[in-house]
Amino acid sequence: MQGIRNTLDKTLNLDQLRSFGLVIETGSFSAAADRLGLTQPAVSLQVRQLERRLAVRLVERVGKRAKATPAGAELLRHSHHIETAVENAIDALADHASGVTGRVRLGTGATACLYFLPAVLRSLREQFPALGIVVSTGNTDDHVRKVEENSSDLALVTLPAAGRSLSVVPVLDDEFVAIGRSDLAPLKARVAPADLAALPLVLFEPAANTRKLVDRWFADEGLQPQPVMELGSVEAMKEMVAAGLGYGIVPRMAMTGRGAHPGLKISRLAPRMHRTLAVVIRRDKPVNKALRVVLDAILAAGAQASRATRPKK
Repeated sequence: MQGIRNTLDKTLNLDQLRSFGLVIETGSFSAAADRLGLTQPAVSLQVRQLERRLAVRLVERVGKRAKATPAGAELLRHSHHIETAVENAIDALADHASGVTGRVRLGTGATACLYFLPAVLRSLREQFPALGIVVSTGNTDDHVRKVEENSSDLALVTLPAAGRSLSVVPVLDDEFVAIGRSDLAPLKARVAPADLAALPLVLFEPAANTRKLVDRWFADEGLQPQPVMELGSVEAMKEMVAAGLGYGIVPRMAMTGRGAHPGLKISRLAPRMHRTLAVVIRRDKPVNKALRVVLDAILAAGAQASRATRPKK
């Protein structure tokens, strides 16, 4: 035990630790190599070197998947804390540097990435050219998990988003609207669940929080939609509706500005349905200059969008 402890104190390699963690997460050396941008032999070598340094076997093959041994599972329990401690140290030091530099890892949904974030990111690039922002898209559950694991710094997601270690800050409310082709049995100006339930519907895929909101909107009226298509992309949904294959329910932001579609007609929903976009971040995350300017820019853009869509008295 003392020998292992001495080894950890002196030669624990964070790159090797990261490779090992991704092998277990993905269940494959080749998949981990793809995520890291390395070759499979390079990842295998890193894991073998880590095993030799710790004098224990960390990975075993169960069927076709790579699994953690008991010793590997124990190391994984500590690895997230190790990575977080290193990230926190780097973030803390960044505050001593002049200007705004560094990298911020931001997760979000596809709709917000297409219609909300571009203006925010352009403004940040113009103001802080040395700031790097890495954006990834996915669903709320995946982004919440990545923030909790500290593999993302923050995420802009559709509520609900829960986690004991998370701080959740609402950004804006985004109303939903129904869409259909303006020349094929156009919808009324306001439509209720009963107006849409019997129609062919193009909806979000079931895993999306936005789809859960849509299903709840119908369920409150005792209805259950039977979609003809379930898609993960709001742009794909709009194109399917424009092709006359059905009617859709999408966030209003997807139909404004550059998202406007000349062949589609918008109808308000009655009762009103909306989603809340919020920023999630770890409560113990040090907010350095880079992270602060990104967070402030998102909140400011959300406030501006809310003012622009607020009904006039």
